[in-house]
Formats: sequence, C-alpha cells, structure tokens
Amino acid sequence: IFANTTKSGYPGNIYPVNPKRETVWGVKCYPSLSNLPEAPELGLLIVPAKAIPAVLQEGMKAGMKGAIVYASGIGEGEDPEVIAKGEALKELIETGDISVCGPNCMGLASMRENLYLYPHTHVRNLKPGPVGLVFQSGGTLSYFVRSASERGVGFSYTISSGNELDLDLSDYMNFLIDDEHTKIITLFIEGIRKPADFMVAAGRALAAGKPIIAIKTGRSQGSRAAAQSHSGAISGDFEVYEAVCERYGINDCKSLDDMLETTLAFMSGRLPKGPNVAYMTTSGGTVDLLHDYVEAENASMPDLAPQSVEAIAKWVSSDVHIRNPIDTGSPIGAADGDQPIEICKIMAQDPNIDMVAWAANMPGSERRRRPPEVVRDLLASTDKPVVAFARMIHGVTREGLDYQDETGLYFMQGLQPSVQALKALWFYAQRKGRAVPALTAPKGKAADVADAAAVEAALEKKGIAPPRSMLALDVKSAAAAAHIIGLPVAIKIISPQISHKTETGGVRLNLRTEKEVEAETQSLISDASKASPDAEITGVLVQQMVSGLEILIGAREDPLYGPMMVVGAGGVMVELIKDAAFRLLPLAENDPAAMLSELKAARLLEGFRGAPAADTDALIVAIRALGDFYLDHRDNLSEIEINPLMVLAKGHGVSAVDIRTVRRKG
Repeated sequence: IFANTTKSGYPGNIYPVNPKRETVWGVKCYPSLSNLPEAPELGLLIVPAKAIPAVLQEGMKAGMKGAIVYASGIGEGEDPEVIAKGEALKELIETGDISVCGPNCMGLASMRENLYLYPHTHVRNLKPGPVGLVFQSGGTLSYFVRSASERGVGFSYTISSGNELDLDLSDYMNFLIDDEHTKIITLFIEGIRKPADFMVAAGRALAAGKPIIAIKTGRSQGSRAAAQSHSGAISGDFEVYEAVCERYGINDCKSLDDMLETTLAFMSGRLPKGPNVAYMTTSGGTVDLLHDYVEAENASMPDLAPQSVEAIAKWVSSDVHIRNPIDTGSPIGAADGDQPIEICKIMAQDPNIDMVAWAANMPGSERRRRPPEVVRDLLASTDKPVVAFARMIHGVTREGLDYQDETGLYFMQGLQPSVQALKALWFYAQRKGRAVPALTAPKGKAADVADAAAVEAALEKKGIAPPRSMLALDVKSAAAAAHIIGLPVAIKIISPQISHKTETGGVRLNLRTEKEVEAETQSLISDASKASPDAEITGVLVQQMVSGLEILIGAREDPLYGPMMVVGAGGVMVELIKDAAFRLLPLAENDPAAMLSELKAARLLEGFRGAPAADTDALIVAIRALGDFYLDHRDNLSEIEINPLMVLAKGHGVSAVDIRTVRRKG
C-alpha cells in the first residue's frame, strides 16, 4: 500500500506511523497519530483488530476526518465476541466527526487523484475512465479490476467496502452518482444493510441516467449463509431483490463474466430504442448458436426488412442466405475490405433493428487491423448501439486495446454473455428516466379488515368478488346452504388455526347433491380434527363451484424492501412449480401485465389447446386492486393472499375462491 501510494504520483503528504521505528523505507516515521506535523485527512489503519479502537480514537483526537480499517475480526460472522467488537467500534465512530471505510476490507483507489490505497500492485496507475466500482468483497474486486482493465475498462473509483460499520453501499453509490466523471456504477453485493437508503440511491442513479450493473450473492440458501459469515451481510429473498432491480433499472448479472461484458456494452454510451438486435458473423455454427442463446435469454432477433436484404445482396455471394443472424459466407474483409462495414451500416438503417452486433475479434499482432477511421465512420452513420463480439474468450493485446480506444467500438467476448449484455442495454433503456411510484401512507379503515367477511366485502367493492358462499355450523345447515347457493358446491373447513386447508384435508369440491354435502361435511370435520387435533373448528364454508384458470395473487411486507406483490400459478401446485413474478408496491402502470407475461401460465391465459381465452383484463384489474388494498391496510395486515383467484372465460371476470390474511402483530 505504501508503494502504491508513493509511486503513483499522489501529490499529498504521506506520513508513516509506527512507535517502534524512526524511519521506514527511507522516510521519517512518527510514533503516533498525535505526533504528526498536521492533522491527517485520512488514516490507513493497517494494524491488528485488537488495536483498532485505540488507534482510531487517537486519530479522532488528532483531527483525522477519515479512516480505512483493513483488519477483519470486527463485526462479521457469528462469533459473539467478534460481533461485540463490531458494535463497540460502531459506537466509537458515532461519537466523532469521522467517516470510516471497512473494517474487513482491502481499501480503495481514486484514479484521477492517483491515490491507490490497495495492497495489490496491479491496482496501481490504472487508466481513468467512466466506471465506478463498489465491491463488498475486496478480493473479488481485485480480480474484476485486473480482468476489466485488461479489456480496456477505465475506472473513476474502485471501493472495497467490507463490513460497512459506518459508510455503506448507499453512501458510496450516492458519491458516484454525484461524481461527474462516473457514468456507470458496477456493484458486487453480499447484503444490503440499509435497503431503504439503497433504493433511494438507486432511484437517484436512474434519474441521473447512470446505469447500475450488479451481481448479488444469495440466490441459494448456502450463499446466504456464507454471506453472513463472510461480511455480516443480511440477504433477503432473492426474488424480492430482483423486483428491486426491475423497479430501479438495475442490471442483475448471473456471473462476474456477464458483469464484465455488460459493463463493456454500456461503455459505448448509447442506448437502443427497442430490443431488436441484428448479428453479422462469418460462421454458420455461430448462427446456429445465436439462435439457441437468443431463445434461451428470451431476447429479440427479428427478420431483416426486404430493402435491407436487397442492399446486403450486393456485398455477399449469391449462395449466402441473407437473414438475421447472417453468415456472410467468407471471412470478414477477405472478399472486400468494406464488406462488413457496409453490411453493418445497412443493418443499422433497418427499421426493424435497434442494435447491431458484429462478430469480430479485437485486432492484434496476428489479426488484420482495419483503419480506425473506417470504424469511426460506421459509428457516426447511426445513433444505434454498434458493438463487436467474439465467439469465445481470448487474449487481447495492447494494440487491440488502443484500437478500441481509437475507434470507440467495444469488443465483447462469448456468445451468450454478448446476447445478455445487449438485452441489458434495452432493459435499462426502458427504465431510464422513469418516475418511481411513491409509497403513500395507509388510508384504509380498520373495519374493512376486522374479519374474513369484512375483507370479502371490501374487496368486492374493488371488483374482486368471491363466489356465492354461506357459513354453516353443522351438517344440516351445510346442506341447506348448498340448496340456497345452488349445486354444485365446494365446502371448506373454517378454523383460525388452519390456513392451508388442502394440506389438512379441509376442502371438498364439486359436490352435486345435498346428501353428498351432508356426508362430506361430516367427513371434512372429522378429517380436519384428526389432522389438527388442537385446532378449533368453527364451521364450514359452503361455496359456489366456479371453474377457470387458478392464479395466485398476494401482497406482503418484505422485511428488507417493504411492500411487494406476487402473482403466480395458483392452486395446490404453487409451491411445487414456483411459477411467480414479483414487484414492489405501489405497482407502476405496466407492472400487472408485465408480471403476467413472465409466467409460464401466461400461455394458459391466452387459451391453450382449445381452451377459451381467460379474462386477462379482469385479472389485471384484480392485481392492481389487491395491491392498492394492501397498501391502504398494511398498518393492520402483514399479508393478504388470494389462492386461487379463478380467472373465468374472457368477459366473465374473476372470482376470489380463497382469501387468506395475516394480521400485523402489535
């Protein structure tokens, strides 16, 4: 760290501190922070964990305004003693006017200030650029910086944030948002300690037009447990985090390699006006793989317009099948030096195309170097994103990196990561500048959620009507209720202790006679009592049988991110098939339709194998209505769920067959 700081051209004063030495590396060494000739702006505390509190306290007395604490063993993991050390250090920091990075971090680097406070020599004298990094894992930051810089990515700041006892992810994000040199923010997240602050910062980045590219651990239970032991992070349900990404335009990457290619794609500074990509290659095998990857990623690769096909025909041999993606039939540049440039120009002018991807390796010592001005002319001919991509990962040369800088054409590697990166451009382009719906205070009446009947009545006023139903206290009254409602009917056990009725044998369906209702009611009560001996059986609900597509809609309070909505395939299969979409509340205008489009069950809504199309319009109204109802009553309810919500044939609405609420404690 001392070498990185002194050899990088940092113009400020650097003071070594060590009570056991008078000099270090030929520089005068001071016995303590209080003996320095001036108050330090920043202290690099490279001492054992047990010494940190005393050193930090001394620095605060000496007027030190900032500190980086590198030591681990302060606040992370599950050891009560380590956790207590973290709490004590946090309390100490709060007593003074100081900002602290870490502990358990590997420092940071400020490229334009030539300040490299990091223990690896390759994180020194990096090319300044538009990308700001915040990684909660210091070791991972080192690898990413090396790989990305070797691909031509330039950085404004790289920050290893560690356990974040003081400054946290949202603080660094806000700093990068306000920094005029930072255009792209790339994050490695183990846990979000201040979710509300994180979402505010993400909203600021969206408004400022600064894309966030992130990878977050916690997709698996094992990853969540490792994150807690590694940095003390708290990982919430990953699906809800993905809803946060959707709301705030955060590109959620599946791997570090994807994150690097996506960062390169954003380096061009161009955003598409639609999702459609045209791919130009010189390989039939690449064409085949692109079809596979585009379909797997649910990306868009439309046919070329007839005029484009006609124009491209002048640049390829007669045996070439002109399509998207195109195999030009010969190595790029072999037949005519202008061929790939002209084909890319034609694709960029195509009204069906929003982005152009050119299969080309970065020039190097063994690769033909096309004149940079020719490529610059291509980019100047369109405002659409134009990128290069390679079929596989390969080494690059200094010559190639210089060419990338000269031309402004960014070279991605790997087919699937390239497809994902271009899709990420469109994902962000749709959301840039979007106004995030504001969360308003609850304004519903407590009487609307006092009991099940009140909830049903309140939802019915919002257009979510239940089937005709009656409460029966015994066998005879159940049969009488069935007669009034009209057969066939369903019956369901009523008990405060039984929420998932099907799991306790608490439901009987499609009962067609009153005698059948009597017999099944007796059996129902008996089976429920055996399954849940301690449950209080207060009666049965006799309900009109309705048929339709079973959908689950629900709203709840996520402990990290606040009110959220879920829509998925309903009925008893919901937990098995896990076909669900999530959004934060309040819903944006297009959220309900977008959620439905993400479901595998979407095909069933359209009418599958001769079945009639479902009433999707009524379902969208119901989704929005339930979300609004929950927001209005979330001071009394922690959760509300309708499963199943029967979606009837088009024009016939929806029916809330089973409504379940969970009261808010306290």
